[in-house]
Amino acid sequence: MTDTFRSGFATFVGRPNVGKSTLTNALVGEKIAITSEKPQTTRRAIRGILNRPAGQLVIVDTPGIHKPRTLLGERLNDLVEQVLGDVDVIGFCVPATEKVGPGDRRIAASLDGYARAKKVAIVTKTDIADHSQITERLIEVDALREDWAAVIPLSALTREQLDVLTDEMLSMMPEGPALYPEGITTDESQEDRIAEMIREAALEGVRDELPHSIAVVIDDVAPRENSDLTDVHAQIVVERDSQKAIIIGHKGKRLADVGKRARVGIEELLGTRVYLALHVKVAKEWQRDPKQLGRLGF
Repeated sequence: MTDTFRSGFATFVGRPNVGKSTLTNALVGEKIAITSEKPQTTRRAIRGILNRPAGQLVIVDTPGIHKPRTLLGERLNDLVEQVLGDVDVIGFCVPATEKVGPGDRRIAASLDGYARAKKVAIVTKTDIADHSQITERLIEVDALREDWAAVIPLSALTREQLDVLTDEMLSMMPEGPALYPEGITTDESQEDRIAEMIREAALEGVRDELPHSIAVVIDDVAPRENSDLTDVHAQIVVERDSQKAIIIGHKGKRLADVGKRARVGIEELLGTRVYLALHVKVAKEWQRDPKQLGRLGF
C-alpha cells in the first residue's frame, strides 16, 4: 500500500518586513524571492516549489499587506487578496521580537474572508529573540484567532523548526499529484529573476521613499558571439531626477556598486560570466500612473 501524495498552495501573510520572503527562500532551499530590510520589497506573486516524498508544496510569496498610499500599493494589496482566495493554507507571520499590534490584529481578522484555507500562525525570527519574548509572542498570536490549525515558532536563518512547518503544511494539503515537475524550484522567468536581483542590489543603502520608487526593466539578455559572456541590458526606473542622481552616485560610483552586487547573483543564475549594462531612467510618478504601471508590469 502506497502512502498518500499531497500537493497544493500555501502563502504567508503579515505586515511588511516580518520575514515572509526569507521564510519562502529557506523552505524552497534556493533564493527565489529578493529580501531587504526595506518594507514592501516583494511586488509580485512569486511561486517557490518544495518537493518532499510525501508531497509538493507550492509557496506563493506575496507583498506585505499595508495601507496603500499609491495606485501601486492598491494593486499590490489586490494581488494579495487574489492569492489568499486561491491557496489551501495561509501562514500568518509575526516576528518574535515585536509585540502584536493593530496591523497584525487587522490582518488576522481579515482571514475570516478566506474560509476554505486552513490557517497556521508562525512566530518568525526566533534566532534573535529570547525565550520570554518567544513565549509572549506565542500567547499573543494564539489569542488572535480560535481556528489556528497550528502555532509554530521558527527561524528561517537557522532553519530551526522549518521541517515542523513543512510537515504541518503538507498534512493540510489535498490529495493529488505533483503540480510541477521535480527539479523546478520556481516558475519565475529568467528575466524576472534578473530584474529582481538588480532591484535588490539597488535597494541596498537607500533611504526614505526611494525604495518604493525603484523598478527594473530588462531590455535584453543575450549570449555574446564567440565569447563565454552573456550581455544583460537593463533600466533602473525611478520617479524623479533627484532619485536618478542618488542611484547613479558621485561619478557613477553607486551605480557601479549596484552592478557589481547584482552581477554575482546573475552569473550564478545563468552559469556564465556576465556583462551588465545598467541605465537609469526617470518615469514621473510612475507609482500613481495607470499607463506607467502597465508598462512596468503591474
